[in-house]
Amino acid sequence: MATQATTGLARIVNATRFSWQGLQAAFHNEAAFRQEFSLVLILTPLGFWLGNSALEKALLIAVLLLVLIVELLNSAVEAVVDRFGGEQHELSGRAKDLGSAAVFVALMNVIVVWVLVLLL
Repeated sequence: MATQATTGLARIVNATRFSWQGLQAAFHNEAAFRQEFSLVLILTPLGFWLGNSALEKALLIAVLLLVLIVELLNSAVEAVVDRFGGEQHELSGRAKDLGSAAVFVALMNVIVVWVLVLLL
């Protein structure tokens, strides 16, 4: 991990490396991330093709990327909860359920935006 003294280009290089490691960890350890990533790979070219304007294309693709962002945050929450205890606890379960709900809302957002952009 980078130290507080790391600045400038070294900080950017370190941050990029840590981000890449996080993406790799998500891809290797999280089935949901792999499924959603596959969805993004399939729908992104479709978004470029079906969007009539730059704004429509940006909306169609941005909501897909938002799903990946939310899934990464959900996976981070789950990892922290699992790290700090294997016993059943109401708050641990609630944290995981809330993360899952966030992913669900992000996926519903994809449906709403795609339907509104493409059908109206």
